[in-house]
Amino acid sequence: MENFTIWSLMIDVSIISGLLLIGIILRAKLKWIQSLFLPASMLAGFIGLAFGPSGLGLLPFSEQFSSYPTLLIAIIFGAIPIGAKKVRLSEVFHRVRDMFSYSIILTLSMWGAGVLFALLVLNPIFPNLPNGFGLILGAGFLGGHGTAAAIGEGLAHAGWEEALDLGMTSATVGILAAVLGGLFLIKQSTENGETKFITSFKNLPSELKSGLIPVSKRPSMGQETVSSNSIDPLVLHLAIISFIIGISYWLTNIFTDWVPAVSIPLFSVSFILGLLFQAICRKIKADKYIDKRVMDRIGGSATDFLVAFGIASINITVVVDYALPLTLLFIFGIMWAYIIFRFVGPNIFRDFWLEKSIFGWGWSTGTVAMGLALLRIVDPELRSRTPEGYALGYVGVAPVDIIIVTFSPILSSLGFTWVIPLVLLVGAAVVIIIYKKAGWWGQGKNEHTPN
Repeated sequence: MENFTIWSLMIDVSIISGLLLIGIILRAKLKWIQSLFLPASMLAGFIGLAFGPSGLGLLPFSEQFSSYPTLLIAIIFGAIPIGAKKVRLSEVFHRVRDMFSYSIILTLSMWGAGVLFALLVLNPIFPNLPNGFGLILGAGFLGGHGTAAAIGEGLAHAGWEEALDLGMTSATVGILAAVLGGLFLIKQSTENGETKFITSFKNLPSELKSGLIPVSKRPSMGQETVSSNSIDPLVLHLAIISFIIGISYWLTNIFTDWVPAVSIPLFSVSFILGLLFQAICRKIKADKYIDKRVMDRIGGSATDFLVAFGIASINITVVVDYALPLTLLFIFGIMWAYIIFRFVGPNIFRDFWLEKSIFGWGWSTGTVAMGLALLRIVDPELRSRTPEGYALGYVGVAPVDIIIVTFSPILSSLGFTWVIPLVLLVGAAVVIIIYKKAGWWGQGKNEHTPN
């Protein structure tokens, strides 16, 4: 095994930074890339994928470079609440309520529909398929490579050794569906006037197309809140987020030691600690020395590196023996994700339904990183506050996700596969019924989108 050192980290960051610079140049110079609205971070990721370990093997990434996204997601969500203004509890409740409900519907229905489709359609056509084959869709699309590994391990214990390879393949295809499908939906939505912050690919300002801001339009990145005689203002903000991530990692490990069967996402813990840190700063009146724009820039920087590392580290696995049923399952998964995007999003969200649903498309087919990347295209300044709502809402969704990942392989191995879609789809239907009974369903359709 490779000996990972500080220089291994430096080389990984150096390579991905060089690819980001290439991505910036390509975005600035090539019209067809501008028409696709591909961020430099995505371009860097694709180049890294082509020339990295999964491609030609020319880029000397370390064996640990696929682990960076976990840390970077924690930085992004840990930075969100720090420096934020105080808001009314009722406002937070309604925003989190909608994102929580959308996430629950998406989670329950993606897992449940995948299993149901396999049982009703795929298993009769391909009799040799395991009963748990439909779990591959939710494991890869909704969960990503990490969940795919967990589900694969659970199904492997039940005797299905190929499940891990199929899960990794599903996660890889899901990311591609997230990127390519997301860009198509964004372009379609801007043409239909459904976006809040961009109106058309054709009429966008040149800086949004090329990525280069003219001198006359350059905004400030933030204010200096402390004297550099004491500490550099940027170091202050980096120290805050680094401290929060370190404590979050420590607490996550302690919890895992106490309850090994349960895994709490690091980014959720970092967000909660960020909220706590901000509340303490507000209490002692130290919050005025934290600049929100600087924290946003730290989070934005982490997002760009996360997307680049995430795409470049994709493990492309082609399982030839399962190619046809996998293809059918993936096609169904993409269609189902579109149904959620087009018909559930505008009915659940009261405002910014397109921006929030695009984020949902990204993380439900690929990863949270892909959702953030797509969101930044339609909402560059994150004015919809989608990541904040998702981070808070996911605290409630995480236990549901953990229960599904833990018990669905067990139910499948015991022959109770039908229980999985029955319980999950009924749960999603209950949330929709509650929204309709309460009069909350369909509010987003009346949202006015200015030209």
